[in-house]
Amino acid sequence: MTRPFTTALRIPGLLTGFLGLAASVLPLSGTALANQAFVSNEKGNTVTVIDTETWEATNEFAVGNRPRGIGLSPDGQHLYVCASDDDTIQVIDAQTYEFLWSLPSGPDPELFVLNPDGSKLYVSNEDDNLVTVVDTVKKTVVAEIPVGVEPEGMAVSPDMRFIVNTSETTNMAHFIATEDYKIKHNVLVDQRPRYARFTGDGSILFVSSEIGGTVSVIDMLGETGPELETKIGFEVPGVLPEWLQPVGMRITSDNKWLFVALGPANRVAVIDVESREVVRYILVGQRVWQLEFTPDEKYLLTTNGNSNDVTVIDVDAQEAIKSVQVGQQPWGVVVTPD
Repeated sequence: MTRPFTTALRIPGLLTGFLGLAASVLPLSGTALANQAFVSNEKGNTVTVIDTETWEATNEFAVGNRPRGIGLSPDGQHLYVCASDDDTIQVIDAQTYEFLWSLPSGPDPELFVLNPDGSKLYVSNEDDNLVTVVDTVKKTVVAEIPVGVEPEGMAVSPDMRFIVNTSETTNMAHFIATEDYKIKHNVLVDQRPRYARFTGDGSILFVSSEIGGTVSVIDMLGETGPELETKIGFEVPGVLPEWLQPVGMRITSDNKWLFVALGPANRVAVIDVESREVVRYILVGQRVWQLEFTPDEKYLLTTNGNSNDVTVIDVDAQEAIKSVQVGQQPWGVVVTPD
C-alpha cells in the first residue's frame, strides 16, 4: 500500500545532502500552517507531519541524525529539532519544511524548552552533563551550566524564575535561576528522572522517574524553596511493575488532569491533580514516550516508539480513538498553535 506522505531520500553520512532534499518536500495542496503535528522519528532520521483535522500523515521529511526533542517557536513559524548525533539543533520552516539554519547546542542535545517569547532555548546535553542556553536570535551560546550526570528533562517555571533540569543518574531535579544561571536548589527524586512539568500557576512541579516508576510532586511554595511533597505510583493489572516506566507528561490548562506516558506498559495514566490519585489507564501503542495536546486540548497525541505510530486520545472521554502510522521509532511530538 502506498504511504500517504512523501518520504525524502536519505544518504547515510551525507547530512548536507539530505538537508537539501528536505527543502524540496512541500506541504500537500491545501495544508495550512495550523492543524499540523510534527513527530520526530529517532531511528528513521525523519519528521512525520500529521494533519490534526483528518488524522492522516501527510508528509515526511529528512532531518539530522537521531532526532529526539522537537518544538515550535511561539508564532509557529520555526520548527526546532534536536539532531542528537550531529550535536546540533536544526531550525526548519514549519510551513515549507525547508531547512533554514542550525543552532549551537552543546554535545548530544536530547530535550529542550523555549522561554515564553522564544528568544532562548534551554537544552539538556546528555553526554556532557551540561545545560546549554542558546540565543535563538543571535544564534549563539549564552551559557553552559554544569548539572548532574545524564541531564534530560527540561522545564521553565511560568514566572520565569527557574529553569529545571532532571539528571538521570544523579536522580535530582536541579533548579537553575534565570537571572544568573546558577543552581539554587536540588531536590532528590526517584531513579532515572526523565521529564519535568509545571502546573499552569507554577505552584507544583511534577517529575517522572522512569526506573523508579513514580511521579514526584514538588511543592514550589515551600518555606526554604522547592520541596518534595509526595510520590505517585502506578499499578496496572496484568502489567509487570518494572514495565511501568513514567516518561513524558502533559497537564491540562485548568490544572485538573495530568497525563503520564508509561513507556513499555503501553499505557497513559490519568492523574487527578488535586487528589494526586490515578483515575484511569488508557491503552495506547507500544513503548509510549512523549505526549502533546492539540491547542484546544480536545486531543492528546502519544508517540509510540516500538509500534511506529501515534495514538490520538480524546481528552474529555479519556479514551484512545485513533492510531496514525508514522516513521521509524517516533520519539517527540509538537503541534502547531492556533
